[in-house]
Amino acid sequence: MGKLIGYVSTRHLKDITEEDVGYLDVINIAFGRLRKGRVEWNHPECKSILAQIRAQNPELKILLSVGGWGAGGFSEAAMTKERRERLTASAIELLREYDFDGIDIDWEYPCFRVAGIDGSEQDKENYTLLLECLRAALDKAEEKSYMLTIAAGGDEYFTICTEMHKVQKYVDYVMLMTYDLKGGFLTYTGHHTSLYSNKRDLYPASADKAVECFLRAGVPKEKLVIGAAFYSRMWHNVPDIDHGLHQMAGTTGGYGPSYHSLLRDFINKNGFIRYWDDEAKAPYLYNGKTFISYDDEVSLKEKAGYVRENGLYGIMYWEYSNDETHTLTGWIRKQLDKGKV
Repeated sequence: MGKLIGYVSTRHLKDITEEDVGYLDVINIAFGRLRKGRVEWNHPECKSILAQIRAQNPELKILLSVGGWGAGGFSEAAMTKERRERLTASAIELLREYDFDGIDIDWEYPCFRVAGIDGSEQDKENYTLLLECLRAALDKAEEKSYMLTIAAGGDEYFTICTEMHKVQKYVDYVMLMTYDLKGGFLTYTGHHTSLYSNKRDLYPASADKAVECFLRAGVPKEKLVIGAAFYSRMWHNVPDIDHGLHQMAGTTGGYGPSYHSLLRDFINKNGFIRYWDDEAKAPYLYNGKTFISYDDEVSLKEKAGYVRENGLYGIMYWEYSNDETHTLTGWIRKQLDKGKV
């Protein structure tokens, strides 16, 4: 049975319904940050909320995710043995203070210097050494069996700049961020979170291609998690050709409406028409000038089937508050459980 992992921002922990707590296997709290080489997440007001969630589903694992887009400090903190041990010690302090079940490292991205984050060619080896340090310290803890996971970029650039065949030994699973595969960097429209690549796509990233890439890099299939998006990517000034799919737009694909907003105002409403790419197994919207890429129940069903058929660890999504209808978490759970004995 595939596992279901949901990213939940700190301020939205209070909004998780009891029903969804029952559907989830893991909650990743987004985000802890690195400050002066130490992991920080100072939210004592969340302790009662965490206790309530645990009471609702004692089997649920709650992890602190550290990092995220635009979060720096990893390259510097992983640079030396002393610094790696400092980060690790601070992480374990937090796990114990809040009774977390583990830590999720979202270092975006080793070796790259983007979004104001520093990077180094040494990150390739230091990424491995950091996770080795964390795993060793977590295994020494006597109070519980702690989890260690990572979120990884969903394309070859990530495997080139890491040693995934070594990394996979230290982590419980690897979450592939198979969303934002197109968007903020591209003026070319397309699916930002598709299951498969369309052969007419100039930038053919997809969940399936990411899985193939990480398998080649040495990660076993049973440790791979694919990503789903509860939000969209939107391009403007898109030519009215092929319903806007695979066209050069007047803008990059900026952050678009959340799923509940799409249902309310965009899907077959206000001039937008929903189309389905059966090759990519992905929906999209177009109104003659604006193109929107997103996940819906149909594409999520396809992703869940892919996880089951290929023996992957599960599905994760970003991010819980982007579905105020509180339907997608339960829908994914239902699809993952199909065929369950």
